[in-house]
Amino acid sequence: MKKLKYLVIHCTDTPAGREVTADEIIQWHTAPKPQGNGWRKVGYRLMFQLDGTQLQLAPNYSDGYVEGWEITNGAAGYNSVSEHWVYVGGKGCDTRTDAQITAMKDAVLAFHKQFPDVLIVGHNYLNPGKACPSFDVQKWLESIGIKQIL
Repeated sequence: MKKLKYLVIHCTDTPAGREVTADEIIQWHTAPKPQGNGWRKVGYRLMFQLDGTQLQLAPNYSDGYVEGWEITNGAAGYNSVSEHWVYVGGKGCDTRTDAQITAMKDAVLAFHKQFPDVLIVGHNYLNPGKACPSFDVQKWLESIGIKQIL
């Protein structure tokens, strides 16, 4: 068990307006190659659908620690100290709907209130060269009143 250090924001890298189901995400991540990534577990704990609905993709105690069974495969090298959330969309640019932005804002503010020392970052912060999540997470956080020093 390790202390939680990061909340990592991701995108599904799908076109604007294309809904993605939980089953699709799980299939993309866990199906054997070449149909999927061949991972043992899905990459994200929480998914924000186009209408703002939140779906839990993997179990989590939300206690500030990451136990082995809670680890998801969201960012290579950081999974044992991270929780991963994803929004549907993000293909080439920020495609978040108003409903997703509102749902993400509420969830992130609640998370930050519970875990103020956990850094909230985009996938691209931990794995440079990635475009994911297709928006500037730090700028967005500042716009909703969260200031962090990275």
